[in-house]
Amino acid sequence: MDEKLKQKLKELPAAPGVYFHKNTAGEIIYVGKAAVLKNRVRQYFQNPANRDVKTAALVAEIADTDWIVVDTEMDALFLESEMIKRYMPKWNILLRDDKTVSYVRIPMKLEVPDISFTRNPVDDGATYVGPFYGKLAVEKAVRNLRRIFPYYNKPYTGRKTLDTDLGLTPGIEIGKCTPEDYKRNLKKLIRYLEGGREKLLKELEKTMREASSRGDFELAAEARDQLFGLKELKKKIVFSDKEFLDISSDQALLGLQKMLGLEKPPRRIEGYDISHQSGTNTVGSMVIFINGASARNEYRKFKIRTSKNDDLKSMTEVLTRRLKHKEWEYPDLIVLDGGINQVRAILPIVAPYNIPVIGRDKSGDHSKSSGVKIIYDGKIMPLNPSSHIARLIARIDEESHRFAITYHSLLKRKSMLK
Repeated sequence: MDEKLKQKLKELPAAPGVYFHKNTAGEIIYVGKAAVLKNRVRQYFQNPANRDVKTAALVAEIADTDWIVVDTEMDALFLESEMIKRYMPKWNILLRDDKTVSYVRIPMKLEVPDISFTRNPVDDGATYVGPFYGKLAVEKAVRNLRRIFPYYNKPYTGRKTLDTDLGLTPGIEIGKCTPEDYKRNLKKLIRYLEGGREKLLKELEKTMREASSRGDFELAAEARDQLFGLKELKKKIVFSDKEFLDISSDQALLGLQKMLGLEKPPRRIEGYDISHQSGTNTVGSMVIFINGASARNEYRKFKIRTSKNDDLKSMTEVLTRRLKHKEWEYPDLIVLDGGINQVRAILPIVAPYNIPVIGRDKSGDHSKSSGVKIIYDGKIMPLNPSSHIARLIARIDEESHRFAITYHSLLKRKSMLK
């Protein structure tokens, strides 16, 4: 370990966050989460005799470490998952035991859903949140949330249990809550798990004020308890050192600011894609990344009404319709899955809003390993595939493509059943 890294380790804060180990080339080789960054990161360089062979090999490659501080340990859990998806660090794959990857499963189509965990999501109509890296950590996080948003952890039978007396179920079985109210609270829980904590806190504050002003004191009290409960989570220990965000720390956002000549790093980025099959069931997707991490609770989908076999016109329709929604926060940057023609078609639409637009030119190569070429200001700029910017753009592009394909497949199945 050189002097530069030793000095950096002294600057580690005693706060929750996500850390990034890098090799001599500056490539991120491992992403991890910590309840206390100072304690966890320093452990890598202490007691070498206690390391297993793989961990010793990882430590031997570490030349530098960076980190992002977050408010709560649960934020660190969500951010770690997002950063692993973005960078796919080799040591996360080499060290990972597949049993530790976990999804939260909530079958919202049931009248009374229950919450469970699984390693293997399937296409069964249930809502899956994840993946999370660290089965025990996410299960403990969701258990802590149960005090705020009570839920059933087994299929509903209608019988009273000890969990009912402890206030861990919504109490449908004793008439305390209706299935509709229960699902409304489950949606809040899902939004929290998908990283929408800040917006959820603001909405709970608004609900509490409005309900109180019109005399609905029961709803106001519920919102108040949920609000205070979420704020108290900051004091909870979700995972130990053994086991959104400061935007100034995300190198991809800082790189985009410099490359595009923006006044500030793009806090909100929207990605768009079109999906269809020979002009049938044509859809558009809009995915949102806030402070470099996906905000899935704000995703939107569009069923194309006009030119269904023309991607250029479909993209134009999607952006035109999106910009009419003034209640949706406008983005700092738009990323299109398309080449120079798509970018040129969209520029006049977004010009009145002063929103920069870039495209990802795949030049016919739509594989997951295709290179990242950015189209901006009429120029095509190839990026180093391992760069922070390329990783973020690829992640946004893949997410918009996945979301579009999922909606297209849903419409296709519905049309086949008619």
